[in-house]
Amino acid sequence: MRTYRELFAIREYTVLFVARSFVMLGVVVGNLALGTIVFQTTRSPLLTGIALFGGPLVQLATSHFLLATADLIRPRTAMVLVGLTSAGTDLLQLVPGLAWGWRLALVAVGYLVVSATSGTVMALVGDIVPADGFVLARSTMSVLVGGMQVIGNGIGGLLLLWFATTHLFLISASLTLVAVLVARFGLADHAPRASGKVVGRTQAVNRELLGSRVVRPLYLTMWVPNGLIVGCEALFIPYAGRHGGYLFAAAAAGMLAGDLSMGRFVPERVRDRLIRPLRYALAVPYLVMILAPGNLVAGLVALVASVGYCAHLPLQERLIRHTAADQRGQVFGLYSTGLMVGQAVGAIVAGALAGWLGHGREGVGQTMAILAVASCLVTLALSRGLSRSAPVRAQVSRSDLGAGSRTG
Repeated sequence: MRTYRELFAIREYTVLFVARSFVMLGVVVGNLALGTIVFQTTRSPLLTGIALFGGPLVQLATSHFLLATADLIRPRTAMVLVGLTSAGTDLLQLVPGLAWGWRLALVAVGYLVVSATSGTVMALVGDIVPADGFVLARSTMSVLVGGMQVIGNGIGGLLLLWFATTHLFLISASLTLVAVLVARFGLADHAPRASGKVVGRTQAVNRELLGSRVVRPLYLTMWVPNGLIVGCEALFIPYAGRHGGYLFAAAAAGMLAGDLSMGRFVPERVRDRLIRPLRYALAVPYLVMILAPGNLVAGLVALVASVGYCAHLPLQERLIRHTAADQRGQVFGLYSTGLMVGQAVGAIVAGALAGWLGHGREGVGQTMAILAVASCLVTLALSRGLSRSAPVRAQVSRSDLGAGSRTG
């Protein structure tokens, strides 16, 4: 499967794409409102980073117990549950005079539900499309994320000039409820992927995945370098103030371009060889930020660097190759949890470091450059472990997979 015509001929994939469009647009608008309110209230880069990216820390706390839910619950039910929870917390953000601590608590409630079902959508994509169409389907979903971030941050930036910031939460909730209706009445009611007890299965499969000498480096390569660069993005509002939304939009546009190119035009044999160069390309442009350039140059840096995010597509391709089909929901749930936790840690580290170096443009720019250097060093350190999952090595011997890994 190599064309969008073939992909969108699958009706259920089209429905899922539409539902995710509304979800992502709502998430972007709501996050921009939350980050702006917290920064206006506290003037703290650290708290702003926690508001934007700290929610996944809740997932970290519950991932040891709940991740298997993604395989044990019907996917449509999971999507409806997450959507209703997200809309409800957005509406509660409208309460007048709500303190920033309560706002962060509402974010935590939403992520508590997400933690149990975070692998549902990606696993459902794998169920809906043929195996040879997975990368195209995933890249299209990633393009959707980038597109909605461009649109959402652009529209949100304009709305912040004309309306009270809290009004954006009402828009976010409305968009999410539309997504719930699309998913509920447009998706088939797929059966659970596996059976068993949630806690026991979650712990057993987590041990299997993280204990594998092949799978563990894949996860770390997708989690840590990304998280450090997201720390740079967490500083966009402290760096550019009310123009921060446009930096987010530029970063999303770069991610969109990278995923579109990788999924549609780059052959599989080339995709795999691009993983390491793209990990470096994600970080190196942010070294320019040590010079504290203007918003236009900062936007170009975000645009160019974010193309490197598309390395996640061949990395996920390897992940599927080295894991079992009946674990797919938890495999992607663990990927999603680790990815977002890495982003949360990156945002917190970035906020703390910027607070130490200084809240001004110079201190924030220096922080971005430091995080970029750290991301490059992590990529270098993980190179040897990542080589174990390369296609040629993967076919040599099952003993290379470690004690717990299975192919599926």
